[in-house]
Amino acid sequence: MRILINCFIFLSFFSVFSQSVPDFEAVDSLYREDQFYISITYNTIQNRPIGVTQNNFTPSFSIGILRDMPINKARNKAIAAGLGYSLNSYNHNLLISKNNANTQYNVIQDGTLFDKNKLTLHSIDIPIEYRWRTSVPETHKFWRIYTGLKLSYLFYTQSNYIDSQTTYLITGNSDINKFQYGTYLSVGYNTVNFNIYYGLNPIFKSGELNGRTIEMNTLNFGFMFYIL
Repeated sequence: MRILINCFIFLSFFSVFSQSVPDFEAVDSLYREDQFYISITYNTIQNRPIGVTQNNFTPSFSIGILRDMPINKARNKAIAAGLGYSLNSYNHNLLISKNNANTQYNVIQDGTLFDKNKLTLHSIDIPIEYRWRTSVPETHKFWRIYTGLKLSYLFYTQSNYIDSQTTYLITGNSDINKFQYGTYLSVGYNTVNFNIYYGLNPIFKSGELNGRTIEMNTLNFGFMFYIL
């Protein structure tokens, strides 16, 4: 009798345990897509003042997380909002220097030898986007078109000029717009997608070159990688 009772207890425990084991192959009908992103793009400066040019490679790097919120039953349309970090750098011939407490802007003349002249911007980003995709629960490979607005707060800025005799290192330039915003578009298939971003407000909120306000803004294009 004791043997029968023990067998009954064992079979009951096994039945409960087997029911609690998750089915890892089950289709998730309430899936969410593309919740992490990494982008690598090339920066171009638009609306440059006369004489200002870019030189060398000027990259941009972004990383962040997005909350995917489907808005239809098929879950192939969604709204997403998130938080990220961006590093943008610009190599150019616009010399940013200091004269006492004043920031000055000049064009480096052709033929001048210098080692570095770079503007670097670090920002916290809030992307908000509309998503259309051909996704289904069974696969992560699908076509996508995502477009939206990115709001950025510049928490650290640095301009650095170095030649054989002079060094200018300026951080926290008050002439730079701390709040940046622009529109973007990501189009592609599976993990790799083409991405383009256009800044809707200028990099500088003040500052003049040859008596004219510097109204440069940015155009970035490159690749966006979505994960999970």
